[in-house]
Amino acid sequence: MTTSPTIASHFEKTSSEVRATYDALLAAARALGPVREDAKKTSIHLVRTTAFAGVATRRNTLKLTLKASHRVESPRIHRAERASANRWHLEIQLKGPDDIDAELRRWLSQAYDLAG
Repeated sequence: MTTSPTIASHFEKTSSEVRATYDALLAAARALGPVREDAKKTSIHLVRTTAFAGVATRRNTLKLTLKASHRVESPRIHRAERASANRWHLEIQLKGPDDIDAELRRWLSQAYDLAG
């Protein structure tokens, strides 16, 4: 029997900095309104009505994928993928809690609004 993934299981093989970064991201998301964490096999989804962010843990970083209504040009965006006519998925690598800055909070807020 396989066990369902948990939030804690995503952090079993990561540095403490990765967990601190996730906690800062989650706090920034919850400052926008209600957020539910949904642990999946390979990531954690942050959900309003629908998912607005996906977080994949790596040993020393987080890979954050945000919903967007348009392509965002920034050196912080490692990958931008058009998901549909009106949706983009933006991939951002987070190395520490300081990466949860005003620019990222703005993108997070826009993604949160799209998920309502």
